[in-house]
Amino acid sequence: MTTAWRWEYQRYDPKAERLVESLCTLGNGRFATRGSAPESVADDIHYPGTYLAGCYNRLTSAVGGRAVSNEDMVRLPDWTALRYRCLPEGAPPGDWLTPDHPTLRHSRVSLDLRAGTLTRRMLFHDAEGRRLGVTHTRLVHMGDPNLAAQNTVFRAYGWSGRIEIESVLDGDVTNAGVDRYRALAGRHLVEHRAGVEAEGTAWLSCTTTSRVRIGLAVRTSVGPVAPVGRTCTATTATQTLVLPIKRAAPVVVVKTAALCTSLDRPSADPLRRSIDCATHAPDFPTLLASHRASWQRLWSEGELKVPGDTGKVLRLHAFHVLQTLSPHTAELDAGVPARGLHGEAYRGHVFWDELFVLPYLALHLPETARALLMYRHRRLPAALEAARRAGAKGAMFPWQSGSSGSEETQRLHLNPRSGRWLPDHSHLQHHVGSAIAWNVWRYGQATGDAGFMHGPGAELLLHTAHFWAGAATWDTGLGRYRIRGVVGPDEYHDAYPDATAPGIDDNAYTNVTAAWVLARALDVYGELPAARRAELLTQLGIGAADLRAWEDVSRRLYVPFHRDVISQFHGYGDLAELDWDGYRARYHDIRRLDRILEAEDDTPNRYQASKQADTLMLGYLFRPAELEQLFLRLGHRLDDGLWRRTVDYYLRRTCHGSTLSSLVHGWVLAREQGPDAWRYCQEALLSDITDVQGGTTGEGIHLGAMGGTLDLVERGIVGLEPHDDGLHIDPVPLSEVPGSSFSISYLGHRDIRIRFRPGRLGISVPPSPLGPVPLVLPGDRHEHIAAGQERWFRLPKGGRVSDFV
Repeated sequence: MTTAWRWEYQRYDPKAERLVESLCTLGNGRFATRGSAPESVADDIHYPGTYLAGCYNRLTSAVGGRAVSNEDMVRLPDWTALRYRCLPEGAPPGDWLTPDHPTLRHSRVSLDLRAGTLTRRMLFHDAEGRRLGVTHTRLVHMGDPNLAAQNTVFRAYGWSGRIEIESVLDGDVTNAGVDRYRALAGRHLVEHRAGVEAEGTAWLSCTTTSRVRIGLAVRTSVGPVAPVGRTCTATTATQTLVLPIKRAAPVVVVKTAALCTSLDRPSADPLRRSIDCATHAPDFPTLLASHRASWQRLWSEGELKVPGDTGKVLRLHAFHVLQTLSPHTAELDAGVPARGLHGEAYRGHVFWDELFVLPYLALHLPETARALLMYRHRRLPAALEAARRAGAKGAMFPWQSGSSGSEETQRLHLNPRSGRWLPDHSHLQHHVGSAIAWNVWRYGQATGDAGFMHGPGAELLLHTAHFWAGAATWDTGLGRYRIRGVVGPDEYHDAYPDATAPGIDDNAYTNVTAAWVLARALDVYGELPAARRAELLTQLGIGAADLRAWEDVSRRLYVPFHRDVISQFHGYGDLAELDWDGYRARYHDIRRLDRILEAEDDTPNRYQASKQADTLMLGYLFRPAELEQLFLRLGHRLDDGLWRRTVDYYLRRTCHGSTLSSLVHGWVLAREQGPDAWRYCQEALLSDITDVQGGTTGEGIHLGAMGGTLDLVERGIVGLEPHDDGLHIDPVPLSEVPGSSFSISYLGHRDIRIRFRPGRLGISVPPSPLGPVPLVLPGDRHEHIAAGQERWFRLPKGGRVSDFV
């Protein structure tokens, strides 16, 4: 970072180029384009890619002698491609220039976070002393979700002649951005047609094999000069220009793209609409001005200000969250893609990452948060059908979701260390349903949106509760209900050692969150009007006796313990201890311990070794007082000593194979004022920008970790928790984050400003016809701040509010 708002790479490094492309992706919540060089094509170094939220396609591949069906987020045609070469006077034509050309002398990539633009500058210098400067400036329009543009300026230094330019609209693309998926079919686009309109707008039409129609048009402008040649194949439209260039007379080429599909509302012919949008779009300066204005408005709602380098990284994280899940997302049928719209890792699927993103969105962009929950609600019928087929009740949401809400988790996955395709049982992570329910509840607490909570929210909560009540079976010997055959957030343990069937029993996180869901579902049910309660009981096919059973299960689910700590699952304490020092000495990086062990013909199922936070996730979801009450409801006393022992126990047995792991451990330790809190928080902050997992960020950012770091400051350090009785604030100061400020929405109020400073907390509420904002401060101290009022509270050491000034 050279400034607070600019992210720069000041030299070209082929080894880091895919990382740069991911971190410099531009989007508007509807579609995004990777930050690749316009001169590049997909190869081992570069990977141009454009992705549309919610655009998936299914193909069948032959893997290991089996037919495997996979649904992927589709890589769309490349609208950015631009090729050029110099035609000096009295000399033969030069080579087509790219960042990999040996004459490249300087390169700088600059991402302007405030304006939402990407600028790539290059200087080529050949053996004859001729220099060519090239500057590309790109935007994906935050105001008009159909438009993107790229402005390229060519400058000649020390020579004159002509420059040949090819503006390409390339539809010959496949999904090939992840090496692990190379054995899978990736050609999702078919029925290509390409052409150029009489006025010079190039166009491309294609269809996914699942019949999503795509229209993409590009207007190439060079002042008054028109392209002199055009070449079209079925998949590509190329426009050629040969222009004079000399010192002090730069050549400017602008590509303005419009993307339309049959997923758009209202429906229209995607090709015709894209041509019209591209042809009639404003010029680049006008587009840039309106784009900047839209980003300025978005930053006013979503910015989190933190001083120092930490604040710069958090701003980059907020940028990627906001451009992946913007106000435009509220108009789409799309979920939270775990790797953003930045690449093809995880096939663009929706996992549980919304658990780490929606708390931030509910307080900053509540309409977007609501839309993401509606994505889940529209797939409630699929979850009900999945449960029915499995012989279960209620709604069984998929671990990986795509277009339809069916389970998209692969049945086989590749271990690149051993080269073996292995069974994948991660679809047994039914705790994803609890994550959805938790987000529903938190959204309701933040917004007071009774229409949603009495309608779609109540249905999501009650159907999930119905699933958990049906999944729980009574164990007479324990005198407890048990949930068997699941996989917890850890993911490494998908079976007991030498077991023939997958799944483990009584994962503590799964059981405790299931109990919480049942309790909250009963709370919501009790608040509903009588007619709505009757409707839901009929919809669920249950009666008053079933509700009493829910209450019983919510109080008597089994939570295993061993060695005076909470067990990750029943039998965890009986597993062998891993030689952690030995494996670190042998392999150094053991984040993917599962792959290491499998390559040794072993399995993590045999060891007390976790990929990521599992039991400790309870400390991420619930504040200490909430968690204590939840355990009391289950008949257990959870005191500080038991929780600290549990935290210490799993810290020593976790290899952090997920970017979310450091986030959760940092969060939990910060709440406990643990000495290593900042080390884990810092790793979460740096995980993508330093590519801690060795190449994965180039396949797409980790959106959950990015959103989670924003939540870490707001909900973790400032201690901000919306509840129905008020905005709870219970700060836990972290010296490395001495202050922060941000604006939130709460119960209809907009732009409530929170300022957290060493020893002080300020809150201002803008003028509005709404009533005062209720606050709940430590010690159950209730205050109210009227609209148009600002108040400051003094914080002594330890973050406890003593008085206001």
